[in-house]
Amino acid sequence: MPAAMNPAAKTRRALTIAYDGSRFFGWQKQAGGVPTVQEALEEALSGIAGERVAATAAGRTDTGVHAAAQVVHFDTAAVRPEQAWVRGTNSLLPAGIAVLRVQTVAPHFHARFDACGRRYRYVLQSAPVRSPLLAGRAGWTHTPLDLAPMREAAALLAGTHDFSSFRAAGCQAKSPVKTLYSVRLSGTPQFMALDLHGNAFLHHMVRNIVGALVYVGSGRLTPQGFAALLAAKSRLKAPPTFMPDGLYLTGADYPPECGLAAPPLPDWLWPQL
Repeated sequence: MPAAMNPAAKTRRALTIAYDGSRFFGWQKQAGGVPTVQEALEEALSGIAGERVAATAAGRTDTGVHAAAQVVHFDTAAVRPEQAWVRGTNSLLPAGIAVLRVQTVAPHFHARFDACGRRYRYVLQSAPVRSPLLAGRAGWTHTPLDLAPMREAAALLAGTHDFSSFRAAGCQAKSPVKTLYSVRLSGTPQFMALDLHGNAFLHHMVRNIVGALVYVGSGRLTPQGFAALLAAKSRLKAPPTFMPDGLYLTGADYPPECGLAAPPLPDWLWPQL
């Protein structure tokens, strides 16, 4: 047995990773051999550890959804320097995924269940023709948008609500009631970002909210109609789910005792306003 292995004790480590969701069929491993972030990361970590490693994420992103700061934990008996878990793992990962940092955490730490908040940003372009340079990186609508009513409608989302009107039919969450700590729409009518910070999110919740806000910005739905949609607690009359291209998981919050601070938004994730 290698000297760097200690079968009697496994150490739990937390990674912060980033990935381009357009290259993968979501976070979670799937049957059929389709590429997923979890499968690629576990294979790379296992190569460094010299043993099979399982990874658990703070949030299970869908196909096409990106992450600027996804938190993942894994256990291993392998003893490796920090550089090996970062640079070594990155050398084995496919293009589109990178480990940003690693730290040792308590054995009971759980990337998903200990998270007390999650942060998302949706980047949206409004232009007659979609920029090929933003394909897969930003959502797009050809319809001109008015920011003022969109901001008025978005402000209604802050607080604790039943978000059933923005919930996917196949959502497995036990309750549709979630709390959004902050909602901010910034940018210009041509290029904007919606930042959402909440305790948890329903399946397709952010994309469904964006779809409704686009209706508001284009005049197909008033802020009052948006409020009625939220109060209706039903997807039956809600606008369609918007494309995943512009959605980024930008961080997860943990209690101070976990020792994992949410990183700031990266400089490249425009707009910076």
